Amino acid sequence: MQDIDIVDLKKISEFIFQKYQYDFRNYAMSSFKRRVQRILELKKLTVDGLIKKLTETPSFINEFLDELTVNVTEMFRDPSFWRIMREEIIPAILLNHKQFKIWHAGCSSGEEVLSMSILLKEMGILDSVQLYATDLDTTILERARSATYSLKNMELNEKNYIRFQGAGSLTDYYKVENGYAVFNKDLLANVNFRKHDLVLGEAFNKFDLILCRNVMIYFNQTLQNDVLKKFHESLFKYGYLAIGSKESLIWCDYANRFIVVNNEEKIYKKIKD
Repeated sequence: MQDIDIVDLKKISEFIFQKYQYDFRNYAMSSFKRRVQRILELKKLTVDGLIKKLTETPSFINEFLDELTVNVTEMFRDPSFWRIMREEIIPAILLNHKQFKIWHAGCSSGEEVLSMSILLKEMGILDSVQLYATDLDTTILERARSATYSLKNMELNEKNYIRFQGAGSLTDYYKVENGYAVFNKDLLANVNFRKHDLVLGEAFNKFDLILCRNVMIYFNQTLQNDVLKKFHESLFKYGYLAIGSKESLIWCDYANRFIVVNNEEKIYKKIKD
């Protein structure tokens, strides 16, 4: 694997920002470096070769984003988190709202969105909830919209669903076609998929619950602050924010505007505008 230094990384991120308006300048450097090295190796490119390809072949930016953004996900990941959602967070929202909005920020290939839809369906309230699923990467958004996954992934998804203590079996929600699990499109009837850049995009709606799990871990402190500010603006007062189990709001400027609802599952509640 070719070694690249901080000057190379800054050169790449600055070029992409200037040409394509995607801002990776405040990504955590170690993670950004690993991803870029992987792309260079996969495509057999040097740093200058990568910039040349991005200059001469604008469509390559989609491939680059697909490789750069982290798309490792699964359904009902951390089943205890989903049980808390079903038994505590959603019921708390329902005390004040019969209809509400959820934002899955950085939704990747959509497994988390489907998990939420199944949870809401089993609670009998799917029709009352509007879900927004956003990602920077349009290729991965199309995958999420298709709700089609390799069957080899379904064993882990089913195990998670069993640990979540779902009402039936995950197989109730999909058909097998050509080696793929194709989920029932009714599950996504209330989902609005859209491209949105967490770094440069504006707050675009108000939500009762935002999930952004295992995304901010790839941002540096400056960017985490900016993104948390955006989430704060996007939440109704007393709305909920869920982040990844290895993430924290502690060091962020806006941390004092939230209280911890569940420290283990990293669920917070907005208490100050």
